[in-house]
Amino acid sequence: MIDAHAHVEMFKGKIPEVIEESRNRLKLIVDSITEYRKFHVWKSWEALKPYFGFIQPTLGYAPNEARRGNWEKVKRVEEFIREHADEIVAVGEIGLDFYYAETEAERKNQREIFKHFLNLAVELDLPVVLHARDAEREVFEAVEKAGIPAYFHSYSGPKELALEIARAGHFVGINTGIDFIPEVRAAAETVPLENLLVETDSPYMSPYKGQKNYPWNVEYAIRRIAELRGLAFEEVERITEENTLRFFGLR
Repeated sequence: MIDAHAHVEMFKGKIPEVIEESRNRLKLIVDSITEYRKFHVWKSWEALKPYFGFIQPTLGYAPNEARRGNWEKVKRVEEFIREHADEIVAVGEIGLDFYYAETEAERKNQREIFKHFLNLAVELDLPVVLHARDAEREVFEAVEKAGIPAYFHSYSGPKELALEIARAGHFVGINTGIDFIPEVRAAAETVPLENLLVETDSPYMSPYKGQKNYPWNVEYAIRRIAELRGLAFEEVERITEENTLRFFGLR
């Protein structure tokens, strides 16, 4: 199995044990190293660097950080991405989150910074990992305009749009919140399997109430997709794994 989206750097003090257990259960983890509050990309990078190979890194700028409009930090993150462009598999996560960005000023900041990093990904010829919440249509239109391959991580928008995203050749991420977020379940039931990636978004989105989420819980999402679609677990595992390898250009 592959966890297509996790934040292992957020397991403070427990990174080695989380990695060890993940190695026992998973083929690899794609970790979205993202500038977000106190989790600076350069610090997260150093924390995970010893595990690169098993961990495949992306680098990005979270929209909930972007709403603050700190362009000094944007430039520093951009420089870090450029410095490590040959070592990452995508730019992300980047995007828009209008659930938390309620004012027009915050949304303007998000839009400008999202566009900035989208242009950077185009320049570097890298795909993008997207965070889109209450702004899925706008994010979709932006990546279509940019002409860039995209992965809508932890998708929770309308299923009709999920199908449009798939028809355009992009990927939709089904996370371990599949049983308590109706939109996630709807996407899992309707999007072609060839356009699905499976993820945990750990340490968030645990399928088990009151517990932290872990990368190996991706098995939960695979199992539920299989059950919802009347397919064998092994088939869903194989196809979503192939999708992840193809999207991120991994061997």
